[in-house]
Amino acid sequence: MKSYITGLALLALAVSVQVAPAAEVTGKITLKGTPKPEVPIDLGPICGKLHDGPVTTRHFVVGPNHELANVFVYIKEGAPKTPPKGEATVLDQKGCLYEPYVMGVVTGQKFKIRNSDPFMHNVHATPKINSEFNFAQPVKGQENEKAFDKPEVLVRMMCNVHGWMFAWIGVVDHPYFAVTDKDGSFKIPNLPAGTYTIEAFHPKIGQLGAKTEKITVTDSDKKSVNFELEAPAAK
Repeated sequence: MKSYITGLALLALAVSVQVAPAAEVTGKITLKGTPKPEVPIDLGPICGKLHDGPVTTRHFVVGPNHELANVFVYIKEGAPKTPPKGEATVLDQKGCLYEPYVMGVVTGQKFKIRNSDPFMHNVHATPKINSEFNFAQPVKGQENEKAFDKPEVLVRMMCNVHGWMFAWIGVVDHPYFAVTDKDGSFKIPNLPAGTYTIEAFHPKIGQLGAKTEKITVTDSDKKSVNFELEAPAAK
């Protein structure tokens, strides 16, 4: 009987941990102003064969109602440092483009860099805080694991073989981040109760144009936070 009761107690504890209340922050990012038009990319005869039509840069992916994709939204201040859990997003190379264009990882979290193209790419990280790395991936399907040790928003990734290939990685010491989709929407779940500073950071607008807001959430709170970023002046 004693072991039976102990088992029930452990089961109850496990259930309570699984359903522990936490807040969820959602929102939408829009762009004010008109960015410079995207520029067609000359993919050349080899990369060009991998696409059915023309390909342009992805500096500003904007929807019909000014929704802005590829914005890294994260808790900038107040979040508890949390060890990485689970698999990170894979940074892939498809059709001579990095996919995704913007992603996030937790410090110390290993993420995979994959070459899905039938020819060589050269993966080059050019951080300002973390350690730089630079290596070739000559084989289709090749995967290499990397990690960043220090928070940094954002780390630029490039390919030294194909000069138009760029991606951006937000590195933070907790899992409370998201990247806006084509509708400009984001969701940060499982945020503990507390007061935080949340930031919206776009790679082509930079730190000077990033927007922040202080928020307070309680257990099971549903908080909506919207940001309007401003397109840089045309040069």
